[in-house]
Amino acid sequence: MIKRFHALYVGQIELDNIGLQGTPANDRRYPNERLSEVFWTARDVARQMDELGYYAFWTAEHHFQREGYECLPNLIQLGLWLATQTRRLKFGCAFNILPMWHPIRLAEDYAMADIVTNGRVIMGVGRGYHTREVETFGAPLLDTEANRELFEEQLQLLLKCFNEEAFHHKGKFYECPPPVPYRGYKL
Repeated sequence: MIKRFHALYVGQIELDNIGLQGTPANDRRYPNERLSEVFWTARDVARQMDELGYYAFWTAEHHFQREGYECLPNLIQLGLWLATQTRRLKFGCAFNILPMWHPIRLAEDYAMADIVTNGRVIMGVGRGYHTREVETFGAPLLDTEANRELFEEQLQLLLKCFNEEAFHHKGKFYECPPPVPYRGYKL
């Protein structure tokens, strides 16, 4: 028997003039006031899910989506806010696009979110698939091999952050800690 119910909300506004004869997605440009509706919808959905006993509310990270869907740019902040609006519901990220993040920063943000929500955030990472998002943040996507290499190293570093008390990492993209002077000695 299924005991844990989940739902995914990708962050869309109430779209108008859609369908076969509607405005094509690439021609839609909604103002910020309309796009921000996704946060209130997310809150309302999360509250209802919490009341009904759902286990997790999943959202998807996307950027620069003026078309009115996939309008949630920071899932950690959203999850933190929604945790203050609910009692038990967990908040899953499907996914944080790892090539758009520094892996240590992402690990720190999740560690803090995990602490202040008492374990109510669920981390998920992916490589990304929207060129206008990933490439705009300075990471490769069109070059799929470079994207894979970056993602794999970032994932290694992220896992070290969560699983090792102290570590050194030297890879193609990252060296942590970097060999720089700090307070009179070298890191």
